[in-house]
Amino acid sequence: MKRSLLVLAMALFFTAPAIAQSTDSKSKSLYTRLGGYDALAAVTDDFIGRLAGDKELGKFFVGLSTDSKTKVRQHVIDFLCKATGGPCAYTGRDMKLVHTGLGITKAEWDASVKLLVATLDKFKVPAPEKGEVLAAVGPLEKDIVEKP
Repeated sequence: MKRSLLVLAMALFFTAPAIAQSTDSKSKSLYTRLGGYDALAAVTDDFIGRLAGDKELGKFFVGLSTDSKTKVRQHVIDFLCKATGGPCAYTGRDMKLVHTGLGITKAEWDASVKLLVATLDKFKVPAPEKGEVLAAVGPLEKDIVEKP
């Protein structure tokens, strides 16, 4: 279950539907504008580190084995890659299933979004792309939050 939260936490920032290509066929995908796979991996590492190190949210990462942490990281990267129009396939479970029973509150959701924004700011993600990422994350709240 704890591993599921990590997957969700990362996933919460990028839903699987396409924010991929804009209507202008000449524009680049969000995946490309964010810097591709290596950039998403760096963002994932920073964000997971922030979540795990947070005094309130860190509880969801306690007890994960090294192998579980590696799998969570890869699921998050693949999710972000797919959600932003990249060439990856996300093979993890859906967000509602993964987070059911964790009792995630609205306050915890809000705190995780703030940490995501801090990560995006650290990597100097431009405002338009940051807005697209946050717009992709928003709909996940209904599947993740169980308590007001």
